[in-house]
Amino acid sequence: MAEITENPKTTPAAVERFILHWGDMGGQWGVNRSVSQIHALLYLSERPLTAEEIAAALGLARSNVSNSIRELIAWNLIRRVPIKGDRREHFEAETDVWEIATRIAAMRKEREIDPAVATLRACVAEADGDPAVHPVASQRLKAMLEFVETVDRWHAARATRTSRRVQSCRWRGHTRRQRCRSSCSRIVSGRSVASSSVESPAAARSR
Repeated sequence: MAEITENPKTTPAAVERFILHWGDMGGQWGVNRSVSQIHALLYLSERPLTAEEIAAALGLARSNVSNSIRELIAWNLIRRVPIKGDRREHFEAETDVWEIATRIAAMRKEREIDPAVATLRACVAEADGDPAVHPVASQRLKAMLEFVETVDRWHAARATRTSRRVQSCRWRGHTRRQRCRSSCSRIVSGRSVASSSVESPAAARSR
C-alpha cells in the first residue's frame, strides 16, 4: 500500500502532507505513487535512509521499496551512500531543485519524445513507399512528425539555456542571489525563451 501509515511521533504533519502530495502528483504524471513518495521522503530526510527504514516510514512492502529505489536510481534522482560501520545500503536524494528538474526533464525526453520521433520517422518513411496509405494519412503523419521534432528542438534549446543560466546563478554567489532568482523566474515563465533561435511549438503552429 502506497499510503503512509499513521505515525505522528515519527512523521511530522508537514512532512506527511508533502509526501502524500508528491505521491499524488507523481501519479498524475504517470509515475508510480510509491516511487514518488520514496523520493519525497528522501528529499526531506536529514540523513541517508536504508530500504528498511523507508518501508517502515511509508508502510510499504520491502519488495515495493526495492523496485522503487531501482527506478529512482535509473532517473538519477537518488544515490547509494556508504555509511561507516554499517553494511546496509543507504540512500539519499539529490536536493538541488534545479538539478532535480533538469534530470526529470531529460529522462522524460528520453522516454517519451525520443521514441515518438523515431516511430514517426519510420511511419513517414513506410507511408511514402506504400500506395495503400491514403495521401491524407501520409500528410497527417508528416505534420505530426514536424510538430514533435519542433517540440524536441525547443526542449533541447530550453534545457540548454536553463542549465547555463542556473550555473551562472550559482557562480555569482550569495550576494547576487536575488538577481539570480529573478533571472531563473523568467526561465520558468518562458519569457527568456523568446530570444531563442528555436521557435516554441505554439509559434510554429501559428506560422
